[in-house]
Amino acid sequence: MTADRFADRPRPPVLVITGPTASGKSGFALAVAQAYAGTVINADSMQVYADLRVLSDRPTPEAEAAVPHRLYGVLPASEPCTAERWRGWALREVDAAHADGRLPILVGGTGLYLRAFLQGLAPVPDIPDAIRGGVRELQHAAGPPGLHRALRREDPAMAARLNPDDGQRQARALEVIRATGRSLADWQAEAHPASTAYDVLTLAALPPRAPLYRKIDDRLAWMAENGGLDEVRGLLDRDLPGDLPAMKAVGVPQLARYLRGEAAYTDALATAQQATRQFAKRQLTWLRTQTPKDADKAAIVHAQFSKSAQAVLFNEIREFILTAQP
Repeated sequence: MTADRFADRPRPPVLVITGPTASGKSGFALAVAQAYAGTVINADSMQVYADLRVLSDRPTPEAEAAVPHRLYGVLPASEPCTAERWRGWALREVDAAHADGRLPILVGGTGLYLRAFLQGLAPVPDIPDAIRGGVRELQHAAGPPGLHRALRREDPAMAARLNPDDGQRQARALEVIRATGRSLADWQAEAHPASTAYDVLTLAALPPRAPLYRKIDDRLAWMAENGGLDEVRGLLDRDLPGDLPAMKAVGVPQLARYLRGEAAYTDALATAQQATRQFAKRQLTWLRTQTPKDADKAAIVHAQFSKSAQAVLFNEIREFILTAQP
């Protein structure tokens, strides 16, 4: 492709493909990238980790070799990834794709990441290393309960908004209040609106729950038997802190109980399947309520990203690419 492919457009195009887990996003993105000379950019918070290729259902090596794939497996499980960090990477990859004359295709079901890209982030100043280090020490020493107690004292507004078990977000809120004297809630209210640099089309799949849940159960059983258990065993062998995002990935805590001898395999697998179904339910709720608000243009299909849906969506994509928006 030539680098001037989108030179005549006031805002170069970005395609977003989203949906719940097991909705066929990766396969659909591959088909789109092959048809429209695209670069696939990961927007899934677990697929950034090199240690979770199987359990996060990353694209296969064959798919990654077929078209450019970016931001997959770029971090070790020991290193947490934030929405802010991911957004910086994603913006660079989008611009790099445009420079190569390729269509950037953001793919993932992590609502926080997609909202960060589309709506921007709160303009929080840099946190001094001493404050960040003190909060991390508290996190390792006292865990999420200790962070939550401190947050209730220092920033009750954020303490009320956050899950008491979410150590990463509580740590972020605590370091912000200590560094700036202002609640993260106040900073978030000042978030910059979506960048006007791009023309964005969002394609969202909202499949019926019953077939989606069956696919989730079958897929997770296959994953566990085909490398998933080995991935969890590898994480446990490294004795990583339990509050790291990768250690809380759906399926990891449940299968870890089996590997520690705390649960039978069938029970651990059933619990992991249930947790994944609950995760998908939350994703569906978020997509139904937020996609119309966050997207400039959106097309929603109430089905899997399948060949039957592909023809309709390809028409949307073709028109989107050919029609410049001011």
